[in-house]
Amino acid sequence: MPLRNRHILLGVTGGIAAYKALELVRLLKKEGAHVRVVMTKAACEFIAPLSFQALSGQSVHIELLDVDAENAMGHIELARWADIFIIAPATANTMSKLAHGNADDLLSTLYLAANCPVYLAPAMNHVMWHHLATQTNVQLLQAHGVHFISPEAGEQACGEMGIGRMAEPHTICARLLADILPKTQILAGMNIIITAGATREPLDAVRYITNRSSGKMGYAIACAAQSAGANVTLISGITALAPPRYCQFIQVETAQAMHRAVFEHINQCDIFIAAAAVADYRPTDVAQQKMKKNDDTLTLTLQKNADILADVAALPSPPFTVGFAAETHDLEHYARDKLTRKKLDMIAANWVGGERGGFESNENALDIFWQEGQKSLPMTDKEIVAAQLISLIAERCKLKITPS
Repeated sequence: MPLRNRHILLGVTGGIAAYKALELVRLLKKEGAHVRVVMTKAACEFIAPLSFQALSGQSVHIELLDVDAENAMGHIELARWADIFIIAPATANTMSKLAHGNADDLLSTLYLAANCPVYLAPAMNHVMWHHLATQTNVQLLQAHGVHFISPEAGEQACGEMGIGRMAEPHTICARLLADILPKTQILAGMNIIITAGATREPLDAVRYITNRSSGKMGYAIACAAQSAGANVTLISGITALAPPRYCQFIQVETAQAMHRAVFEHINQCDIFIAAAAVADYRPTDVAQQKMKKNDDTLTLTLQKNADILADVAALPSPPFTVGFAAETHDLEHYARDKLTRKKLDMIAANWVGGERGGFESNENALDIFWQEGQKSLPMTDKEIVAAQLISLIAERCKLKITPS
């Protein structure tokens, strides 16, 4: 348990997402961390401090000028106590204060006094998040060394849709775990292409064929590869996720567009990881206008899409090629068949359906196969599974390049 006995200072600011911080405290405690909570006065309007006290087992800190605490310079003591300082949710106002060094309450004063890693999990309306002022503050805070746990897309408290929802507590916890796990630049200087997300195959001007892939596994792999020192190109189908920073990001919609994008960049690729859920078929004819439901039945004619993974593996000098297989039954049989038939170096297979993780889940478990062996990665957060997978890929790739 990487967080066991770690001192985590959690700052909670005034937003509707403050309720999620309760679950974050529970998860951090479950990982063995010692948690102390600092709340702004606005946060107390959303969640009672007693709730955090009950979950953390510690008094909640609110006032900067607490007479008893200030006798011992309480804000300095708290800052020195923390191994990690995370603010979740972090409102636009709080981010602005931190970016410009304002210290008019306990939380902002702690930010200036802290000499430990600082994480922010923003939460705000999507228009506020994209505003130039907010994005400028993000850049300033990143220049200070602050780590951001990007907001997610979805329905917001105001009823609008967009990027601005605070990352889920398990995502925040998994990010902390991944950052604390020992890191080595095992893929330093290597060029990796990763496909992720679902493709869409249009039926008409309105409708399309797609699948349930959220893209979370592929995006987590991209982040893990970056942490391992790789130069990452992420070719993504449709997702509700914010693109990872610092990678080359290419947005596509259809399987044909993904195929083109892959082969435009494959020449300099050392490792290719096909985590996208690519449509096997597309409609032969796409209506230019919305089809009307005039008949009781509708017959569609579909044609097969090119197999991106097989085409990459069939190149004269292919990169180290990793496929994915999502299966509802006979997992090992189908995974090994795909591994051999497509001449892959490795395949990562996972169960989908029911309570097994996979599509639309924040957790996953993988069974990894290669010609000479296999390895199982147990169910855990996708960020952790991704880091484990990248470590295994690096090991197998180097063995292929320099066989023992």
